[in-house]
Amino acid sequence: MAVIDPATLARLPAGASSPAPLLEVDGLRVRLDAPQGSGMAIDGAGFRLARGETLGLVGESGSGKSLTALSILRILPRPAATLAGGRIMFDGVDLLALSESEMRDYRGRRISMVLQDPLSALNPVLTIGDQIMEPLRRHRGMRGHALTERATELLAMLNVPAPRDRLRSYPHEFSGGMRQRVVGAIALACDPELLIADEPTTSLDVTVQAQYLRLLRQLQRERGLAILFITHDFGIVARMCDRVAVMYAGRVVETADTRTLFSDPLHPYTTALLRSVPEMNVDRSGRLASIDGQPPSVFERPPGCPFADRCPDVMERCREVEPDPRTVARDRLVRCWKYA
Repeated sequence: MAVIDPATLARLPAGASSPAPLLEVDGLRVRLDAPQGSGMAIDGAGFRLARGETLGLVGESGSGKSLTALSILRILPRPAATLAGGRIMFDGVDLLALSESEMRDYRGRRISMVLQDPLSALNPVLTIGDQIMEPLRRHRGMRGHALTERATELLAMLNVPAPRDRLRSYPHEFSGGMRQRVVGAIALACDPELLIADEPTTSLDVTVQAQYLRLLRQLQRERGLAILFITHDFGIVARMCDRVAVMYAGRVVETADTRTLFSDPLHPYTTALLRSVPEMNVDRSGRLASIDGQPPSVFERPPGCPFADRCPDVMERCREVEPDPRTVARDRLVRCWKYA
């Protein structure tokens, strides 16, 4: 996890009223069925994302970030995961109400995703060129020389050396960082309106990571691209995101603009996450702060607030009744009894 540069935080804009959302997730519920039982892996998650905006989705591993992203595209692992309720509105259309055929017209064309693991995301028996060209054939009807030129242009845009020659390569012939760039090229091929980026810089070195993030910002400015950015790296959040949604145990526990979240976190979980991040201007010669305990199991959710057993500010009612999300300021929500 990168340190947070205070100069970056100082440049963040103050909170502003959000425009009409391109994407609105409301009350999303995903059931997980496994040999050890069944439970709600996502239980009432919700957030909004406007055109041209970047929303950071943060939280510990297992909090439900990637499962939420897969739900938007309706590519949940079956039969283990099942959509159990809620709405996913995209440009006024409920994606959960579409047929599978109708949904295929959205995937890759209007909504794309950079998956977390590029090795498993790429087909090992198809060339890189075939995989980049597939959405262009499907959604743009491109053929022949124009198709090859567009695929070459995409690889060049993601800084892949000798892009035309690499179209004939297979995924195993690329390094992890190069595969990550290829997955990014596939996601951006059809100029989507919404890009879901699930840890897209994990396999990239620092220099390439900076280039990748600059490219996303440039595309966002030029095309009004909306980005749902899933990450553990608060340094990237500070650099890339306009607003942040914090997830814990399948719920969004706090949303705020990035500057406000860093300067004045409300939920105890958000505070604990930020305390665990190194700061450049603070002596960290001792141990880094950590969050004691573990998130609750999907299959054994206790009553009340799921963070209660780990919370330093826990009250009796926290263990009895789960708080509803409450609006505490413009475009700011928190799910905590401290603000009831």
